[in-house]
Amino acid sequence: MKYYIEKVKQAGFDETIEELKDKLPEAGFGVLTEIDFQEKFKEKFDVNFRRYNVLGACNPSLGYKAIQAEDKIATMLPCNIVVQETEDGNTSVAAVDPVASMQAVDNEEVINIAKEIKRLLEGVINDL
Repeated sequence: MKYYIEKVKQAGFDETIEELKDKLPEAGFGVLTEIDFQEKFKEKFDVNFRRYNVLGACNPSLGYKAIQAEDKIATMLPCNIVVQETEDGNTSVAAVDPVASMQAVDNEEVINIAKEIKRLLEGVINDL
C-alpha cells in the first residue's frame, strides 16, 4: 500500500504553499506547524537543499473523534503534508495516507475516521 497521496503541480513553490494554505481550511484543516527543511539543513549542516517544507495539518473535529476512540492516537497526529521543488521546476505536494498509517491500529472507528481524513486530503490535493 502506498503511504502517501501526491500531486505534482506545474506551478511555483511559494504559489503552491499559499494555495494549499487557502484550501486546507475549506476542508476543515488548520496548519499547526511549518518546517522549512531548506533553511534548517543550511543552518544545521551548512548544506544547500531544494525547497522542501512540511506542513503539520490538523482537522480538529476529526482529531477529537479519533482521540475519543483511541486515547494514544495523537502519537500519529497531525497529518503531514510535504511541499517540495522537483528537479524539473515543478512542485510536488504529498500528504500522508492516514489509512495506510493507521493500519497498526486495531480500532474500526479510527479506521473510519482515517478514511474520512483521506477523502478530505485527497480533495484538497486534487483541487490544487
